[in-house]
Amino acid sequence: MILGIDPGVANTGWAVVDDSGGEPRLVDCGVIETSKREPVGVRLGQIDDGLREIVHKYKISKMAVELLYFARNARSAMGVAEAIGVVRLSGCREGLEVVGYTPLQVKMALVGYGRAEKRQVEIMVRQSLGLEEEISPSHASDAAAVALTAMYSKKW
Repeated sequence: MILGIDPGVANTGWAVVDDSGGEPRLVDCGVIETSKREPVGVRLGQIDDGLREIVHKYKISKMAVELLYFARNARSAMGVAEAIGVVRLSGCREGLEVVGYTPLQVKMALVGYGRAEKRQVEIMVRQSLGLEEEISPSHASDAAAVALTAMYSKKW
């Protein structure tokens, strides 16, 4: 089982993809939400707790996280970078192999074009997983894209 992560302090998207049968299958997905009213340290702790719960519930063996590639807003980039650190630490504490992919790598793996639009990636995620409906919220869809990228890249 691969756990894909779209990191963020307010919303951390996650998706569990079963890669054991040849064809990828979405097992579950969602978002770990934190409140802006809480201190950042508490929010990062909530992300860690949520991820560790998911790892145990679904018996995750591998974790893939989307990495920060470029940000126009330095303040939001700092938060995402902190969330990435927590995600990586959380995975390592659970003994998982953790790999990271930039948005460009995800787009290349799924669409074959590094400047693909978000909508194109969402369509390829659905097609790859054999889904009729869109994955909602978008953070969970992004996490599924990261998990699929890990599966296709054969980095394991």
